Amino acid sequence: MNTIDVSTAEDIELRILATRARRNVLRMLDAGGSGHLGGAYSCIDIVTALYARVLRHDPANPGWAGRDRFLLSAGHKALAQYAVLALFDYFPAEVLDTYGAFGTVLPGHPDMKKLPGVEANTGALGHGTAIAAGMAMAARTSVESWRTFVLLGDGELAEGSNWEAFAMAAHHRLGNLTAIIDVNGLQISGEAERIMGMEPIAEKMRAFGWTVQEIDGHDHRQILDALGRARVETSAPTAVVAHTVKGEGLGRLAGTVGSHYWTPSREELGEAFIELDRRLVSLGRERVA
Repeated sequence: MNTIDVSTAEDIELRILATRARRNVLRMLDAGGSGHLGGAYSCIDIVTALYARVLRHDPANPGWAGRDRFLLSAGHKALAQYAVLALFDYFPAEVLDTYGAFGTVLPGHPDMKKLPGVEANTGALGHGTAIAAGMAMAARTSVESWRTFVLLGDGELAEGSNWEAFAMAAHHRLGNLTAIIDVNGLQISGEAERIMGMEPIAEKMRAFGWTVQEIDGHDHRQILDALGRARVETSAPTAVVAHTVKGEGLGRLAGTVGSHYWTPSREELGEAFIELDRRLVSLGRERVA
């Protein structure tokens, strides 16, 4: 059983990266004035771990044929992917300051024609898994070793197209496909279970024929262990059900519906920068201790 070992030092480094990514999100909100912070922050630890330790990718050659594919099906969480792509030098950090500007390469939802590292245009929810399953099937047909990862939100599961794609992937035993479901429990209108209850998600995925792992989506050790196991799975697609907190990383917003789409005042934004900067200082002390 393959796992990805994480030492204490490596865990601290990942937490530093994730905090820097959260700070990049604030930088974009500073430029654009508002954005989908809540979902970006709930999945950003996962996205950071993927790019840092899991995906085969090359920022200097984003179109490398042997790269693993990552799709952000929940396209409104694009701030998370943009923030991490900037950390890994897919584009200059200064580009973050164009978020929300006319003609920016960082639109509200990912655009593969505008930004290196984006594999598909997403935003209309429910399509990412189908695209990812098609990519996984293409890799198998071409006898290629690259793998496909797709990240969805729990609110997104109300779209029926997801379940058609889940059924297709299981039927074809696409062991090279991993779906990560960001279960933060909230969506723009309130609690996901009140609006369209989808629990028990893990049991439903197992019933569809997927291998399932449930994790704390903010624990890098659990994230990497689950994704390490998924990398060597060959008999069935893997679903990683990641339990997260919407807006995790900012005390005043964590776990609130209001974090879904945040329009901060200058004072609120300044306080958020201070909170993350203090965390970076604290993590830096842990690193040298």
